[in-house]
Amino acid sequence: MNSPYLATLFAILVAIFFSKNVFLGAESATLSTDREALLSFKSRVSMEQPNVLSTWEPNSSPCNWTGVVCNELGQRVVELDLSDMGITGSISPHIGNLSFLRSLQLQHNRFKGTLSDQLGNLFRLRIMNTSSNSIEDGLIPSELSRLRNLKQLDLTINNLTGTIPPSIYNMSSLVNLAMASNDLWGDIPNDVGVTLPNLLILNLCINKFTGTIPGSLHNLTTVQVIRLADNLLHGTVPQGLGNLPDLQMYNIGFNKIVSSGESGLDFIASLTNRTRLRFLAIDGNLLEGVIPESIGNLSKVLSNLYMGGNHIHGNRISGIIPSSLGNLQKLNDIDLSWNALVGSIPTSFVNFGYLISMDLSHNKLNGSIPKEILNLPSLRTFFKLSNNFLSGPLPQEVRFLQGVGTIDLSGNHLSGNIPMSIGMCKSLEKLFMANNMFSGPIPDTLVEVRGLETLDLSSNQLSGSVPPDIQNLNALQLLNLSFNNLEGEIPTGGVFSNISRVHLDGNPKLCLYSACENSGGRGVQLILISVIITIAVILTLCFTVGLLFYIRKGKAKAMASFDSSKGQQHQMVSYYELRLATKNFNQENQIGHGSFRTVYKGYFREGITIAVKVLDTQIIGSRKSFFAECLALRNTRHRNLLKLITSCSSLDFKNMEFLALVYEFMSNGSLDDWIKGKRMNVDGGGLDIVDRMNVATDVASAINYLHHE
Repeated sequence: MNSPYLATLFAILVAIFFSKNVFLGAESATLSTDREALLSFKSRVSMEQPNVLSTWEPNSSPCNWTGVVCNELGQRVVELDLSDMGITGSISPHIGNLSFLRSLQLQHNRFKGTLSDQLGNLFRLRIMNTSSNSIEDGLIPSELSRLRNLKQLDLTINNLTGTIPPSIYNMSSLVNLAMASNDLWGDIPNDVGVTLPNLLILNLCINKFTGTIPGSLHNLTTVQVIRLADNLLHGTVPQGLGNLPDLQMYNIGFNKIVSSGESGLDFIASLTNRTRLRFLAIDGNLLEGVIPESIGNLSKVLSNLYMGGNHIHGNRISGIIPSSLGNLQKLNDIDLSWNALVGSIPTSFVNFGYLISMDLSHNKLNGSIPKEILNLPSLRTFFKLSNNFLSGPLPQEVRFLQGVGTIDLSGNHLSGNIPMSIGMCKSLEKLFMANNMFSGPIPDTLVEVRGLETLDLSSNQLSGSVPPDIQNLNALQLLNLSFNNLEGEIPTGGVFSNISRVHLDGNPKLCLYSACENSGGRGVQLILISVIITIAVILTLCFTVGLLFYIRKGKAKAMASFDSSKGQQHQMVSYYELRLATKNFNQENQIGHGSFRTVYKGYFREGITIAVKVLDTQIIGSRKSFFAECLALRNTRHRNLLKLITSCSSLDFKNMEFLALVYEFMSNGSLDDWIKGKRMNVDGGGLDIVDRMNVATDVASAINYLHHE
């Protein structure tokens, strides 16, 4: 081998050596940039478990850090996944220096602050997920639209405000756009289906979006999920649902979508034979019409069907429940509540072999309860047939509801004995059978339902004694047996030891042990006579005082009563019912706001107007205020005190604690407005000196009642 050849080979090797070291030096420098960006990120956060980011040390490679993934050569950070790590703090703007980042996943933490516009520098980013945090008081950066490779943008369950920047709707690369559960508003562009041609998932639920449902969405032939529920959308359902062969979820519930006439629900027919449709929700709108028989031709894999609550302002889904509905054998949840459905419950419901919950309440259904619909062992959460016109006995087949947590049959015309087989419903936590015509004894088999928390059998025709073993139900928190024909001794243990949790009024033959032990019932009679005389005296005094007030004021208005002639007791209302009543706590229905509560006007049950006070459970002291107000007002009866109808202690759609108090709605407005002259009489006049004196006297009367009576 000659020397020129060797010299040339040596030169090439030297060049390769030096170029490699220069290359490695450059790569090390860029990895150093990534390290500095991540350390800046760490400096602005804290963790529930300090060891989560313990590997993030300045002298080690980021490629070995928790949640960090580098490319194959270990030269740049390409993925950052810190989801579900209990991290608190803000997202450092230096994250924008991770220029090779393809995936950023920070979901399910407690990040606060705003989204930095520096995120727009991550031009290689394909996935961005900051959902389920507390990112707040800020707009969505328009710079995100520079991410031309982004396919998934998920900002759901935060506190983002304002409108979505128009440029976001032009990110044609997006496959998944999710911004649900924020405080966003504005119209959704009509051409969104054109500007986002690759969209498979659109989730804008639980915001304040206005306008109509963009018709162009129904031209996205590959779209799989459309979720626009809980907004302020109006108009009709656009045509073209039949163009979506891959549609799996269509949720437009709790808006102001309208339809009219018997054919108002015909758009459902266009979804027939959509073989992948699993979830359909049109509840809580202003729809009316008859459920088409073709509903039975919907997808055989449909698991969730929600059509309830379309009764606001007089619009209702009416007609009979088509028997073809039983063809949807894979249903998990069916909700047809709060409509005007008539006729009987189809026996074809026996085909619902996978049903977890059923709600047919608040309709006009009649006939008997088919034993077939009780033979659904898959039912788990609730079985609601309340507030209809159902009659006849409760079938013994109720025993098949062994896994159900809540059974609500109240407000019907059911009669006969309560079946002993009810005791086989071992999973029951709440049983409501009030306001029917049940007779006979209370089944002693109920004591076998060890997890029972609420039992309401009020306003029936039950007779016999109170089963003593009910006091051994340790989970029982509320027992209402009022307005029946019960007699004998009242147990004293368990739930009976807390008088605020037991309602027995309207059963004149019930007695305590000391009264019951008197032979021949003479002692009972004397006590009853004494009680009657005492009540008569109290009523006479109340009448006299009320008459004096009437004469002094020269005016008195009879307050509408929500109680029936039987003295109906109001059970605790659900979050779902209050959401329906207030149209999803719409700002248009807001009538008051305070330090830790917001008051909404609503329409409860059969058109009754109510005021709903929703407490902010994030404010210290709100829970204490809630329970104090419940305790103070549940038994107060004074004409100058607002009547507390019921309360709600539940979970909202975010699985957060929800507390609310429901009052009678006072149509004349607030006292504060009258005092300050913001509200006037019809003739334009305000409160004169006599009126103001009367107000002061009435307030003093109420305060005296609260403190001393």
